[in-house]
Amino acid sequence: MSSTAPVTADIVAVGSGHNGLVAAAYLAVAGRKVVVLERNAWFGGGVVTRELTLPGFRHDQHSMSHIFIQGNPLLKNDELGLKSRHGLSYIFPEVPMMSVFEDGQTLKLYRDPQRSAAEIAKYSKKDAETFLRVSKQAAAWLPMIASSLYVPPAPVGASNAMLDQSREGRELWRIIQMSSHDHLCDLFENERVRMHFARVAGENLVSPDEKATAIGAYVFLGFLEAYGFGVARGGSGKLTEALIACIQAHGGEVIANADVARIRVSNGRAAGVETKDGRIFNAKDAVIGAIHPHLLGGMIDGMDARVRADAEATHITDAACITVHAALDAPLKYRTPDTVDAVMVEMLPTSYETLRRDFDELRYHQFSPYPLLGAGSLSQFDPSRVPAGKAILHLWDYVPYKRPDGKSWDDTKQQYGEHMLRHMSKFVSNIPDVVLQAHIDSPVDMERTSPSFRHGDLHGIATTTYQSGAPPAHAGAGPVHGARPRPLLSRRSVPASGRRRVWRGPRHGDEDVRGPGPEFRQAGPRQVKIESADGGELMTVQSLERDGNSLLIRGKVFGAMPMNAKLTPEAARAAFKLLSPRLIFFLLTLPFRRG
Repeated sequence: MSSTAPVTADIVAVGSGHNGLVAAAYLAVAGRKVVVLERNAWFGGGVVTRELTLPGFRHDQHSMSHIFIQGNPLLKNDELGLKSRHGLSYIFPEVPMMSVFEDGQTLKLYRDPQRSAAEIAKYSKKDAETFLRVSKQAAAWLPMIASSLYVPPAPVGASNAMLDQSREGRELWRIIQMSSHDHLCDLFENERVRMHFARVAGENLVSPDEKATAIGAYVFLGFLEAYGFGVARGGSGKLTEALIACIQAHGGEVIANADVARIRVSNGRAAGVETKDGRIFNAKDAVIGAIHPHLLGGMIDGMDARVRADAEATHITDAACITVHAALDAPLKYRTPDTVDAVMVEMLPTSYETLRRDFDELRYHQFSPYPLLGAGSLSQFDPSRVPAGKAILHLWDYVPYKRPDGKSWDDTKQQYGEHMLRHMSKFVSNIPDVVLQAHIDSPVDMERTSPSFRHGDLHGIATTTYQSGAPPAHAGAGPVHGARPRPLLSRRSVPASGRRRVWRGPRHGDEDVRGPGPEFRQAGPRQVKIESADGGELMTVQSLERDGNSLLIRGKVFGAMPMNAKLTPEAARAAFKLLSPRLIFFLLTLPFRRG
């Protein structure tokens, strides 16, 4: 038991993953005294860069590209000065993603949709034309999707009712319910074009045949074209370093080797935390943290039994992740005449059915017969990560958390890593010859580095519509509607003894890094923004028109979805019955009151 005197702060943050650091940084800038506690000797959770192999080779252990967070005002508007004051800098390659097929053919996705269409036209001119329509639709939906990523999700029922108000909304609802495969078959005629976009869905650890995944392609494409894939100069962990610098610049502390054992509750509110070595950290205002739902009940004193049951009932995906980090003696040489210059490279079979059946095997907790390899060699864009003339490799595959042969991952991960490299050699001529040293993280290792990576699931829990917004994200199934991950847990606090005072982080991070934080928007001079009680945007009213004896209200929901509402004379009379003289006076003086 530690004899150290208790530390008191306004805010105590559990964990130094990017979710906790972003929230802590905003609070520190707002004048709160913040203390962040990290269980590991290093900071960053899934956003960390370390010398895992040889000195001078800096590897992104988990997240290697920052995608959805680029649309967050944190970075988009540099609200905390991470770029202008704390050294964060990004490279945005023109080719965020590409597929390399085993026979040497390739298909690139550029930030420029016209260039992507030209790539697709190599396989089908009809599909190239279809792609341009998909790209246009993704761009139209992007404001709605982006606005929903950084606020609590809207209630499922209200969202469905909103979508049912227009033809476009009903079409969007249909796509949200479809599998990626079904929708891709509706859109594209060429099997390789279908496989290319199905693998995009697969990066969310879901099969293309999983229902309610089709919207993911629009989310992914919308962000890819609007923002690109951000490669942090110096490594993914530079985002973590900038956030810590911001917190410290505003008087906050970030402490390593402080493993929180429990969140202390007093009089129905979070009063602080206790670490495993007995240190006490008191919180005047709040305890925040992106804590895995399965661990909440064991950490929070007196947690509401129903909420604990809901949290523990959340599901984890069938596909876990295994990665090989390698120091290379030279850059990769792919067995294709085409230039391989993408942030993420998917190594695909020649048959789309092979990819689909691989995901089926994972559903049954078996190994995929054909490894689903993805790779990144970011020293190609950022040479500062390696010694001169050298390179790094980040290689990943999907596997069962529990091996079907009953063997331990600790005993077999080296063997499986070698299997991955042998398969990669079908696509890359100088693998494994250029590998100087490799570090392999199995699903069990993932879980050890961060409790959020439960069973090797880098998204924390399965990104299904019944557990998260719909789509991505995450980056997930998607932000249009959702109950993240259950109704009480989808708000930003967790009931302790029936009171919502213990705070969770807004959204768990994933491979691509979204990050929490408010989005500040203003309606135009001739528009009216209607907000929910907690400040979230419900509707932007663009016009008020007479429609016979009714008032027609036109606007948009989430900044993109058309919404028309009608106030009839009967409804107006009913509304007047709700007004007292005092309330009528308040309404008349409301335009002249301070905001």
